[in-house]
Amino acid sequence: MAWLGLVPSEHSSGNTTRRERLTKTGNALARTMLVEASWSYRHPPKEGHPILERSAHLPQEIRDVGWKARTRLCKRFRHLSQTGKPQPRVLAAVARELAGFIWDIARKTPMPA
Repeated sequence: MAWLGLVPSEHSSGNTTRRERLTKTGNALARTMLVEASWSYRHPPKEGHPILERSAHLPQEIRDVGWKARTRLCKRFRHLSQTGKPQPRVLAAVARELAGFIWDIARKTPMPA
């Protein structure tokens, strides 16, 4: 998440901790794609026929992480939107969590021989 620039910058001294805007370091294209992908979590998660066909060859463990990501990120998007957070902040928060789920799936995916 830090590599993508999806974490807040921080200035700390003693007992004082100040968090500011996102750092925006790292790969701007990857960060942009994650923010654009986070728009899709405003809709409720469904497992339609196209998604089932695409994921049929994947291990069950990875499919479970994908479903968990869809339900959690949709819930997070709706909760943050309903509490009155600005839309760019909601999208950045969902993109940050999406990066975590992508990392988890990449960690569980076997390396090709």
